[in-house]
Amino acid sequence: MAIFNNWLKKITTLSNNPEYKEKLRKELDVFNKIENVHALPKIFHYWSHNYLRPKFLEMGVRGIHEFFFDSMYAACQRDGIPQTFVSIGSGHCEIEIKIVEMLVAAECNNFVLECLDINSNMLQRGKELAEQKNLEKYMRFVNEDASSWAPPEETFGVVMAHQSLHHIVDLELLFEKIKKSLGKQGRFLTSDIIGRNGHMRWPEAMSRIDEIWADMPERYKYNHALKRFEGKYENWDCSTDGFEGIRAQDVLPLLRKYFKFEMFLGYGNLIDIFVDRAFGHNFDPASQEDQKFIDKVAILDDQLIESGELKPTHIIAIMRNAQVENPRVYRHLTPEFCTRNSAY
Repeated sequence: MAIFNNWLKKITTLSNNPEYKEKLRKELDVFNKIENVHALPKIFHYWSHNYLRPKFLEMGVRGIHEFFFDSMYAACQRDGIPQTFVSIGSGHCEIEIKIVEMLVAAECNNFVLECLDINSNMLQRGKELAEQKNLEKYMRFVNEDASSWAPPEETFGVVMAHQSLHHIVDLELLFEKIKKSLGKQGRFLTSDIIGRNGHMRWPEAMSRIDEIWADMPERYKYNHALKRFEGKYENWDCSTDGFEGIRAQDVLPLLRKYFKFEMFLGYGNLIDIFVDRAFGHNFDPASQEDQKFIDKVAILDDQLIESGELKPTHIIAIMRNAQVENPRVYRHLTPEFCTRNSAY
């Protein structure tokens, strides 16, 4: 009861905050206009195939859908007990629907996947797509802020958070809820962003970006997201209006505090800028010149991360409540190694 009352106090304080309400309004407005929140420039797929996919395979991850599917499938096989899964910040539910399709194709029928999102319009699109595919009996759609969400009494076999944690203000409250709802057997899976708040670059990364920017062709410097040319890269704070990266730098330290890692992969930093939506559209994956540029940045990025000069801005991880013997990590890049100790 004490834990519940503490949650209720935090929820009430946050929901009555005028600044929070205004940021939420802007966030909903932005995402209502986006048809596919996971769509990325073509050059991203060139980079991910050549530099991210090998890391995934080394860690036993066949792909992002398979990453979540494998743990859910294993839970469904556990003594045949009916399973409840939940996706935090599911958006349009495209990934969740694909996972449900994979589970059904694998003859799993003892589960329900709950899609939790604050955006009712996005959830409605997901619900309609699930109905078109006759998957609605395997899914629930819950229109709720993650901060005010009250998990059911049942424990979850899997909690997933795909690119959603970096949008959440009260991470501590959410992680308390997840921890309580996992029990002994459950797993918490995430693929998310752990860089500086607002997706800004820390000083050590900015110095490298400035060096790259000074030498690269002008045609690479148009910001498609902000619709402007940047002769010098601007360290833009994406959390100014909404919740984009609002507490990204706190995600990994708090995950370490609340959970035990079963698998952990940290990756990416400098390369983000050149393959994401803002500048990624300037690159043609069919161009050898553009390929060579991306190759050069990607190789440098990996070297600086492995040396410890830069810390990763992305993770993919499996966590539990109980201590895990011999957790899987990529080379020497443990959660501790990948945590930036100073906030300055």
